[in-house]
Amino acid sequence: MSTIITSPALTNQQHSLRLLRPSFFGLVRGEIFKVVRQWTPWIALVLMLGIIGLPFLLFFTTSGLKELILSPHYDYFYERMPIGFALLRAFGGIVLVVITARIIGQEYSLGTIRVVLARGVGRVQLLLAKMTATALLALALVTIGLLEIALLSTVQIQLVAGSLNPLISLPASVWHDFGLYLLAILLSMGATLLMTTAVSVIFHSLAGALSASIIWFPIDNMLVLMLSLIFRLTKSDFWLNVTAYLLGPNLNALAGLLAQRSGSIWQFGFGPQITVDSTHALLVALVYSLIFAAVAIIFTWKRDVQE
Repeated sequence: MSTIITSPALTNQQHSLRLLRPSFFGLVRGEIFKVVRQWTPWIALVLMLGIIGLPFLLFFTTSGLKELILSPHYDYFYERMPIGFALLRAFGGIVLVVITARIIGQEYSLGTIRVVLARGVGRVQLLLAKMTATALLALALVTIGLLEIALLSTVQIQLVAGSLNPLISLPASVWHDFGLYLLAILLSMGATLLMTTAVSVIFHSLAGALSASIIWFPIDNMLVLMLSLIFRLTKSDFWLNVTAYLLGPNLNALAGLLAQRSGSIWQFGFGPQITVDSTHALLVALVYSLIFAAVAIIFTWKRDVQE
């Protein structure tokens, strides 16, 4: 008799627990809410916008700016505007590292991950929610940066050239190249997000995740210099070939390879020290991204939360 009476009660209790368990989109919304309520990401965003805007202010002090804007070869659009894109990729990546490390690493450092998991959320589900939230914030970050570049360049063209005709009359080929640069920025952001996620999962702490993620790409770039020096000493092409399989150099060169444009702005930072094409750079970025994603998911799935 007691079994018949208590079974519906147990069923109702289990149903209530399922209703109380956070949904995936609720987790994503919660992660975004936590980020926008913190000061550090906003400070990093303001610094990034200031760095992106600084070159446009300096352009006013250079001679021949009007000639660059009116150039039939679109020199302003290929040599000046991409500086903003390059800075967005580089410093936007730093902001994304800060955001990703705080979303994942801080949860372990504060011990709040145990509270979330105790509510019935799976470890992998929580990780995917955090990654989704970070990806949405990355898209917002890129959008804000692009709007700033568009606004500053539009104002500069109007003030210097006296009209927006140079911008309005841009051919489709220029917009196509800009689109390829944007694609390179998004791919770089994606690789950065996955790298920081993997590092955060491995270290299980905000300090470790932030420190290791911040120095990843500087070390990548320094390796190019070191390998180039070793090549000069040994005269062995092996060391130059290694640079073609480093993540940072391939991401640095990706925009120029996709758009088939040369110049330091289209290859911001050290690139591979041998000739590579866009397919090679994309494959290298894809392989690294898959490794980062696999490491993050496997470590989250297999490791217990001890914090």
